[in-house]
Amino acid sequence: MIKFHEVKVGDYLIADNDGDARRGEVTNLNGNEKQVCVDNGIQEFWYETNQLTALPVTEAELKELKFHSEAQPDGSVKYMKGAFRMIVPKAGDFSRMEIWYRDEKRHIMSEIPLHVLQNHFYEMTKVHLNQDSFD
Repeated sequence: MIKFHEVKVGDYLIADNDGDARRGEVTNLNGNEKQVCVDNGIQEFWYETNQLTALPVTEAELKELKFHSEAQPDGSVKYMKGAFRMIVPKAGDFSRMEIWYRDEKRHIMSEIPLHVLQNHFYEMTKVHLNQDSFD
C-alpha cells in the first residue's frame, strides 16, 4: 500500500476504481481525508490510498519520461535527463541505484517505486519528473 505522505502532485500511480485499474497522474491531495486526486487521462477522480498501486521503475517507464541511456564498460547503465544522472548495476536491474544532480548525490540501496524516484528528482532539481520536464 502507498503511504499518503509519499505521494506528491505530479506522481504517476495506478488508480483502481472497482477493478478498473488505470495509470494516472496525481493532480491534487486532500490531507484532511488522506485522499489523492488522480487524472487517468479520461477523468479526475478522488481515491483512498488503498486504491492506489505504485508503478515500478523500469526501462520502459524511464524511456516514457524521456531519459536517455548509455551502457557503461563495466555492464552498468547510466540514465540521463538534462543534468540529472542515474546509474544502475546492469540493464533492467533497478534494485539499487546512484542518482545525482549537479553536486548532490544519493545512493538508493533498495528498489523504489517510480513515484519515489519522481520525488527524489523533484527534491534535487525543483522540477517535476514527467514527460514534459526538461530533456
